[in-house]
Amino acid sequence: MEPRNFDGEADRPRSAGAKQTGRVLVVGPYLRARAGSADAQSESHVQRDAEARLDEAAGLARAIDLVIADAIIAPISQIRPATYIGKGKVEEIAALAKSLDVELVVMDCALAPIQQRNLEKELHAKVLDRTGLILEIFGRRAKTKEGALQVELAHLNYQRSRLVRSWTHLERQRGGFGFMGGPGETQIEADRRLIQERITKLESELKKVQATRRLHRAGRQRVPYRVVALVGYTNAGKSTLFNRLTRADVQAADMLFATLDPTLRALNLPHGGKAMLSDTVGFISNLPTQLVAAFRATLEEVLEADVILHVRDISHEDAEAQQSDVDAVLRQLGINPDDSGRIIEVWNKIDRYDAEQREELLNIAARRPEDHPAMLVSAVSGEGIDALLAAIEERLAAKRTTLDLSIDAADGAGISWLHRNSEVLAKELHDGRFDMTVRVDETKRDIVVNRFDAVPRLSA
Repeated sequence: MEPRNFDGEADRPRSAGAKQTGRVLVVGPYLRARAGSADAQSESHVQRDAEARLDEAAGLARAIDLVIADAIIAPISQIRPATYIGKGKVEEIAALAKSLDVELVVMDCALAPIQQRNLEKELHAKVLDRTGLILEIFGRRAKTKEGALQVELAHLNYQRSRLVRSWTHLERQRGGFGFMGGPGETQIEADRRLIQERITKLESELKKVQATRRLHRAGRQRVPYRVVALVGYTNAGKSTLFNRLTRADVQAADMLFATLDPTLRALNLPHGGKAMLSDTVGFISNLPTQLVAAFRATLEEVLEADVILHVRDISHEDAEAQQSDVDAVLRQLGINPDDSGRIIEVWNKIDRYDAEQREELLNIAARRPEDHPAMLVSAVSGEGIDALLAAIEERLAAKRTTLDLSIDAADGAGISWLHRNSEVLAKELHDGRFDMTVRVDETKRDIVVNRFDAVPRLSA
């Protein structure tokens, strides 16, 4: 749907039709760039950015099967404390909402509780802000018990400040005697108490989840499998790339937040080694802080990953802005997005470009610093996947030590231990002994050196 700029002027006529129920009006209340300011941009560029933001908001609404009656841009010069937008804009949106017979108005911004309540009164419709909309999506997409716990915790923290005084029957309970006693526990107080009790219980359950994940990670660390994590803006193609790399069948759709629950699969590397590939929830601009906090148990897979693949939809018009949003979330998690030894930037969806455009992309990638390369791939066609796997293997190998050793062929326990705890690169039998070349993690290096008299391989 083509967004409209609702700036108080007459818009294109709307076709008359039968009224529908369950329809939604999406509103983008975006701040205008101040004329003459240092960050002021051309009007066309501002409009294009606003349209991209509104299109994303409409995509979020469609992700939970909402029927969009219209999507409009309502530029504002400043944020109003009472209703976020000005009185005139409120009246215009109220008239449009009434004419469209919408039941829900989605505001693509973060509303304070009082702003949300005031808008609902003025618009005579349910109002949902960006944070609430994302929480609704996550609530529908959570399939595992862990995901459901994290979503519920985030939703309760969001809802706690938005309780309205809609029930008053508990106020008939009074403390003290006669008419001197004040009102007892009101409904809103009871709701807040129940919500806080549930939050406390959820936090306790999530601590158990985190403890279980730590055990799983400790178990993985006892074998020579390293962890590679996918991160990126939602709908950048992470799940499609995950399926391409692991030959898995994880849900992948052209939809915001198609994947929510984390998935781990084995990743076969070019020279026979293996790693564990983790697909995580996609990031988005203005990702609610409640979700970042609640999903920390899941995102710990990213924190512990040896290599992080930052997957970018390089064909998107806001690719640079999306990169900045992902970098901001990574910083929130305590990860340096400029850590070139750990992060590989993957430019996905190059299949959307013709040959000339791809050549231009290759030239741009070639001019990047050697320590910040970009891997050009198409998760759909498979183009560039072999080079990406080689880059992953190279990064993992840089964190490991290659050792040469000789072991008695009769030492079955020792040979078995080496196969379980290292990556065996070469193995030849000479005079009753195996000459072996193995690659081990730093944590296992001293054990192999001391137990098998291994020596580091000299680089050529």
